[in-house]
Amino acid sequence: MRTLSLLPAFKEKFPEAEIHWITKSSSSSLFEGNPYVSKVHVLPHIPKETFDALYNFDIDQPATELAQSIQAEKKYGFYAESGFAAAYNMGAEYYLNTLFDDGIKKENKKTYQQMMFDVAELQYKGEHCTIFLNKEDEHYAIEFLKTHNITKKRLIGIHMGASPRWPSKVWHPSHVKEFIKQAKEKGYEILLFAGPDEISEQKQMIEDMTLDKIKVHANNPHNTIKQFSSLVDKCNVMVCCDSLALHIALALKKFTIGLFFCTPPNEVESYGLLVKLVAPKLYEFFPEKMDQYNEELVKSITPSQVMHKIQSIAGETNKNHQFAIV
Repeated sequence: MRTLSLLPAFKEKFPEAEIHWITKSSSSSLFEGNPYVSKVHVLPHIPKETFDALYNFDIDQPATELAQSIQAEKKYGFYAESGFAAAYNMGAEYYLNTLFDDGIKKENKKTYQQMMFDVAELQYKGEHCTIFLNKEDEHYAIEFLKTHNITKKRLIGIHMGASPRWPSKVWHPSHVKEFIKQAKEKGYEILLFAGPDEISEQKQMIEDMTLDKIKVHANNPHNTIKQFSSLVDKCNVMVCCDSLALHIALALKKFTIGLFFCTPPNEVESYGLLVKLVAPKLYEFFPEKMDQYNEELVKSITPSQVMHKIQSIAGETNKNHQFAIV
């Protein structure tokens, strides 16, 4: 998701070039309708062509091994050396250093996008690239709203999860519940998003809200990424931690409240759409103790803080029951 912003820059620098993108099947639909990409190769298929240039922005295997196997006159980014990621070019060295040097990681002020543009040796101008939803995606979302009798004029999307790699990345469930109560009191509809890793959490939250006689709506956690995105596109504002949902929301140019508990807010590009709420204890855990769970940390952003930011975005402070985003 975060590397999509490179596509307009590639086309600007190489207007006649064919751009081939290699990705997993779970992400391939993101490139449907994208005017910048000539061809998508879905793994395990590996292109046999010889390219003028190869760019690998992923430090994990098998991407680094794949970069070595593809034929190209010039290579940028990362490859595998003795089981570790190494840099093809000087532009890629800095990002690699942020991953393995805690001091550099703490001091870094560049966004991920800026660092990837450095990897590609392109000038970063704040480029933004969207997800291109088609008629089928739009129909799915419209039918969902009709079926659940949801008005999208006052619809807040909340994504409950994030990668389990960082256990303190997600807002505490008690705060999610309290925020939902506050939002419902102010007349908002709630769409509770979950993916395959958050099925039980979503079910529990719905049950808890039902016991409190509070109605919330929920997506199907087995949605495809395009179905998930189509529903995000119908929300007025998204509330989520540093997760895929956040990057989908920004790609779709949705106002977003991003909650940062243990990951670096500086690395996330705002695009003038993202309000970052940073846990006051974040830098007690980042980066040395990012892999630890701490309840006080994931409770350190309050529901009232999030609601205040939503009201500010919507121009609702001192204007009860009005919500307008242009």
